[in-house]
Amino acid sequence: MYWNQEAECMSRDRLQELQLQRLKKTVERVYNSVPHYRRAFQARGLDPGHIRSLDDLKNLPFTVKQDFRDNYPFGLFTVPQHEVVRYHSSSGTTGKPTVVGYTRNDIATWAELMARSLVSGGATRNSVVQNAYGYGLFTGGLGVHYGAELLGAAIIPISGGNTQRQVMVMKDFGTDILTCTPSYALFIAEVIDEMGLKMEEFKLKAGIFGAEPWSENMRHQIESKLKIDAIDIYGLSEIIGPGVAIECSEKCGLHIFEDHFIPEIIDSESGEVLPYGEKGELVFTTITKEALPVIRYRTRDITSLTIEPCICGRTLVRMEKVTGRSDDMIIVRGVNVFPTQVESVLLEIGETEPHYQLVVTRVNNLDMLEIQVEVSESMFSDKIKRLEELEKRIFNRIDSVLGISAKIRLVEPKTIPRSEGKAKRVIDNRQI
Repeated sequence: MYWNQEAECMSRDRLQELQLQRLKKTVERVYNSVPHYRRAFQARGLDPGHIRSLDDLKNLPFTVKQDFRDNYPFGLFTVPQHEVVRYHSSSGTTGKPTVVGYTRNDIATWAELMARSLVSGGATRNSVVQNAYGYGLFTGGLGVHYGAELLGAAIIPISGGNTQRQVMVMKDFGTDILTCTPSYALFIAEVIDEMGLKMEEFKLKAGIFGAEPWSENMRHQIESKLKIDAIDIYGLSEIIGPGVAIECSEKCGLHIFEDHFIPEIIDSESGEVLPYGEKGELVFTTITKEALPVIRYRTRDITSLTIEPCICGRTLVRMEKVTGRSDDMIIVRGVNVFPTQVESVLLEIGETEPHYQLVVTRVNNLDMLEIQVEVSESMFSDKIKRLEELEKRIFNRIDSVLGISAKIRLVEPKTIPRSEGKAKRVIDNRQI
């Protein structure tokens, strides 16, 4: 099913014509309206007239999160304040928050993209969508909300938290589509089990999960526990929010809505553009936004792109599931470690709960990695020898997959903190 078949199944030639037309307008817009971009262009000897083909995009300067902070709050906006109808913002826990804004047309575009996303994830106008993403300054909640309303589905704006109530509402209201972070979906499944309920009592058929990296093994866990299709959605507030890309029912990559965003993959070190199929850092240029167009934004997300046709009929480029973020990556004794790599090993072994944390410390100038993993009640109460054997298997598998030795600590059920938003997977206690 499609929400906008013309846009989602457009020929590559027609799509690239549209992209170039919109890119030229966007570059002219930011050059004339945003001093930061004008300076960055001029430093490279560029002006809007240098954009003659899509290949010229690689010559433009990158935008990074620090640019948002340096131009806080509205320095990157291209419209006067009276044209902005919505603001969103990051928490600002590591400095000045990232502020984004939307015109009325931007909100309409966002709703359109989220309607496409919801349909791709299995929703229809007859759906009941339980939206457990956070509302407020976070873009997740309202993005899903507007998309569901445009689709004509019923939306339950429940936000995160109060998980027993989430379960009650899900059962009593006949929710068939759940939207939240994947880690929270697992927590909901845990609470359903604790409440003595069976999934046969629910109408849930699909979940649209994002806002944090998650592995294929975690998908299998969610689908097994909740008896649903688990669909990956991707977005970030600097680009528009959720709805930049989403999987279809084939689950073989996330379709990027290229009529609104031009993706690139670059080498994180050199900044050089990499060809289709190679893994690197994802970069986006927005080509339809009015309030806050962004040129070559470095997402820090690690993935790859393919233009191979999808069985679903969409012609849009597909991105591989994000395997981690270059700034979430931890380096332990010279080895790059992503939490999702550890998660895949744990879920592959299958005798632990899908809740874990990586704790990094430094002892006598040597980095030490401890992986804390929850085990089930039955396993934890089992013989010590069996627990020791499980620890050894995890240790050996981590060493084989990641190329690093780590201390494995099996902990009691429900001792790893649960999250209603993004799960905190890494605790870095090094004084670096």
